[in-house]
Amino acid sequence: MRNLALALSLALSLGACSTAPSTEAPRLVAPILTSADALDTSTYARPQEARVTHVALDLELDFAGKAVRGTAMLDVLAQPGARQIVLDSDGLQIESITDTAGNPLVWSMGEAAGEKGAPLSITLGDARQVVIRYAANPQASALQWLAPEQTAGKVHPFLFSQGQAILNRSWIPTQDSPGIRQTWKARVVAPKPLDVVMSGILQGKPEELAGGKRAFRFAMDKPVAPYLIAIAAGDIDFRAIGPRTGVWAEPAMLDKAHAEVVETEAMVEAAESLYGPYRWGRYDMIVLPPAFPYGGMENPVMTFLTPTFIAGDRSLTGLVAHELAHSWSGNLVTNAVWGDGWLNEGVTSYFENRIVEEIYGAKRARQEVALDTMAIMETLAEVGVDAPGTALHQPDGTESAGSAIIYNKGAAFLRTLEQDVGRERFDAWLRQWFDKHAFQPATSAMIYEDLKANLAGSEDEAARLRLREWIYGPGLPANFAQPDPAAFAAIDAANAAYAASGDLPQGWRAWTSAERQRFLQNVPAERTAGELARLDETLGLSTTGNNEELFLWLRLALANRYEPAVPQAERFLSNVGRTKFVRPLFATLMGEGEWGQPIARRIYGQTRASYHTVTQRAVDRIVRAD
Repeated sequence: MRNLALALSLALSLGACSTAPSTEAPRLVAPILTSADALDTSTYARPQEARVTHVALDLELDFAGKAVRGTAMLDVLAQPGARQIVLDSDGLQIESITDTAGNPLVWSMGEAAGEKGAPLSITLGDARQVVIRYAANPQASALQWLAPEQTAGKVHPFLFSQGQAILNRSWIPTQDSPGIRQTWKARVVAPKPLDVVMSGILQGKPEELAGGKRAFRFAMDKPVAPYLIAIAAGDIDFRAIGPRTGVWAEPAMLDKAHAEVVETEAMVEAAESLYGPYRWGRYDMIVLPPAFPYGGMENPVMTFLTPTFIAGDRSLTGLVAHELAHSWSGNLVTNAVWGDGWLNEGVTSYFENRIVEEIYGAKRARQEVALDTMAIMETLAEVGVDAPGTALHQPDGTESAGSAIIYNKGAAFLRTLEQDVGRERFDAWLRQWFDKHAFQPATSAMIYEDLKANLAGSEDEAARLRLREWIYGPGLPANFAQPDPAAFAAIDAANAAYAASGDLPQGWRAWTSAERQRFLQNVPAERTAGELARLDETLGLSTTGNNEELFLWLRLALANRYEPAVPQAERFLSNVGRTKFVRPLFATLMGEGEWGQPIARRIYGQTRASYHTVTQRAVDRIVRAD
């Protein structure tokens, strides 16, 4: 690729200017892409002039003050003649910036622009390492500080971070762009008895310090996108699964968490058999308190998970398969700009389904594809099949139509290619894509050219496969591979019987979770209080331990102003911070006018402070409450 060759040339030329510590081996430096479609407007950085290649953190966690403070030493690669480096900052409180000898460097903080934060400009002189002494604001958007009562144990506080997409600039001074990959290491001091985990490999045992504190050291020797630097600290314990896999959780949650993810080592082996070796060393997970805003976050070597996936029967462990698959798509090969987020989530969703098929069988995999397709169709019906936001690649300034496009349409694209050219040929292509671009950023244009050259083989074949239409066009191309029509044949028949005569399905508890979700999604939208009461009593919807099913029940019930569901929804929204569940339930209430809006505002007034910034921002736009 011409642009990639140019980027590699730039990286090599800049490498002659770096001054890595002599005690360490030379670090891998990822290229900077220079094509127009790789320009990230969500960062102030100018990496073609000067870029960060390595971050060394030395931080202390202050739970009483809700602060992270210490130093960040940045290794800089600069073009000859470059006078300054520009970093991203969102509320960082800068104390000083020096070179490694302690000589002050001139710096300035520019004007902030909303969630993008402000540019931090540093005059370099001859310095190629910069030391920043700073503190993160107690309201740092990436950090969630939990009081003891917000944890399972109720005794110790908890901290976790969530950096995607551009939140890590609120606690780490660096160039916060997915296209500017960086290696990193960290020393983190925390009060005993709290343990600290990060998205890097733990280096030895914690160091005992005076004052009832301990220092934990971590290292990530592979260049990663900055949003993948993550931390969690709390009263947590570890339990091994396999020789390179294990799970952390609060002691009260550890048994349930371990039982739910016990198949993880087998998942890693299945993933390796598909698309090559797992390249990160360990694959551990931490099950966080329920305030975590996502289902999971694919932080390298330490996936962060919501407890809402724990159903007791491993029916929702596709989430684990998804986050594991990110170890190849997203972490190994990363979208250079957020407008190409499908390269991360769409490819991963396809890979996830292949892992599910290997571990749980073809039936479950086919059913999950059918559910995903239903979500695509709902989105297209809502926004229109020609809406620009339904294209996979989103040019700067265009907003995606949502996760059903980025995740599900992206997966449908790859599944269509697989079914057309054959699984063996497709798998060989995808594996070489991961190998060729390992630890590097990528764009839609790059994967298009790679598909054309290494899968299609010609312009005519690329046109027949509709490669450009899939990536750059709205809606679903005509060659879209439909899901298996028999995947939910029995469930759809049960829905039809219920709609026609009110007959509820037999053997509900023997159904898979995907089958139960399919039924609930297709229950007629308008139900009387009596019909809802019968549904709940017969199927046990309000008492299920499966949060995906409970969410569908609550959304249906609230949309029909079913009063008995209000306290159920209040309990759910008070104990779960996952945006996927919280935002739609508040939206449903706000859509119910004089009945639902006062309920929404009352509940949100009580629960908002317990939600992560990601969830708050999503719900604020709906409820408009502070």
